[in-house]
Amino acid sequence: MSDIPTPPPAVPPPVATGGLILYLDFDGVLHPEDVHMRTGRGPYIASPEGHTLFEHAELLERVLLPYPGVRIVLSTSWVRMYKSVARVARKLPPELRERVIGATYHGAMDAESFRQAPRGMQVWSDVLRRKPDDWLAVDDDYLHWPTWCRDKLVRTHEIQGISTPVVLADLRAKLAAMHGE
Repeated sequence: MSDIPTPPPAVPPPVATGGLILYLDFDGVLHPEDVHMRTGRGPYIASPEGHTLFEHAELLERVLLPYPGVRIVLSTSWVRMYKSVARVARKLPPELRERVIGATYHGAMDAESFRQAPRGMQVWSDVLRRKPDDWLAVDDDYLHWPTWCRDKLVRTHEIQGISTPVVLADLRAKLAAMHGE
């Protein structure tokens, strides 16, 4: 494990550390990945038609129901766009919102350096700071994940998100394993 990088010391430690963490992306997880922002309109799904923002949020609620101790850390670019974890968490239904304890992005970070880092390294950096007892990441971005983190990734479908049977089975199995089941 000596070849695993450590995060820069300039970022303060998170308020909440330890516990069981689910790193949650939005785009490609809770709805299709092709989301755009428009001034005055906010976020919208550009394609494909027939989908809605956060259409799979209730599904995630049901999957997490047997695991009340699992907390959520947002690993979505929405936090950088909205410049607030609380503002982004308000987009989630109350049952998921209550689980949110932070984000991988912190205002003290260099936004451009963070944006250029692969998602897996963004998550890994937060794992090193937050020191969870165990963790999973749910994301459609699977490129450039560190080899030592790949078993913690639940890779979703870029359009169907967590709703595909194989993704749901993987998420449920990894949550159960995280709880020693």
